[in-house]
Amino acid sequence: MKVTITHIDTACVLININGFKILTDPTLDKRDRFFPQYVSSPMAFSKKYCSPSLSIEEIGKVDLVLLSHDHHSDNLDKKGRSFIRTVPVVLSTKDAVERLKDTNTIGLDNWQEYEVETEKVKNLKITAIPAQHTNIKRLNKVMGKVIGFTLEWTGQTNGCLYISGDTVLFEGLYELKKKKKVDIAILHLGAGAFPYLKKNLRVTMNGKEAIETTQLLSPNLVIPIHYEGWWHFKQSVKSLKSEIESSEVKNKFLWLESGTEVFLPI
Repeated sequence: MKVTITHIDTACVLININGFKILTDPTLDKRDRFFPQYVSSPMAFSKKYCSPSLSIEEIGKVDLVLLSHDHHSDNLDKKGRSFIRTVPVVLSTKDAVERLKDTNTIGLDNWQEYEVETEKVKNLKITAIPAQHTNIKRLNKVMGKVIGFTLEWTGQTNGCLYISGDTVLFEGLYELKKKKKVDIAILHLGAGAFPYLKKNLRVTMNGKEAIETTQLLSPNLVIPIHYEGWWHFKQSVKSLKSEIESSEVKNKFLWLESGTEVFLPI
């Protein structure tokens, strides 16, 4: 079974499983040249500094989109919204279905499974994994519903592939530890934050939580994404890499070069 991953932009990666192409959190707009943009509301603004490493034409036709959430533009932007209209199936939250009525979006509840029918991958199954898009639990509803995903198929011997979505380390990941064996973990990092809205608010993992999540789930491989290219990512790439390279789990981390296809050891 040939499995590859290509980082494109922020949390947008292309996963190719034996020719079945899956795109995550499509952010396909170019960088902001002059002015900031709203990430979710006029109060939550940011600026994008990087452009996608692949064009829509280079990405080509995909079979499935895994969308952790649709209401923040660093996970689904204008071109991403147009792109998902061309995709046969988009898996996301139940809330996203109401907002993406012109797409083939199917909403999943926590732990709900979706079986994919394809001759390319035998018994491909997607499971929606709980996510908490804030480290301040009482603000969870304000930040909106987010999910992660696990991918499972016949032939995996070391566990599933897990995509965290925008989350912090919380009890849902301890539940994941009990329910599934994780082989590869794709983690959304960056320590996203809007301190002018709420002091100490953080909406994604920082390096410390990435290390703790790795220790908790004990995957064989960890792939960091969603950690550079936006103003609201408050942990610098240098700080993040230094923190992880100083940890006991540093050898588990694979740092992707955006635009370069990498084979996964599955």
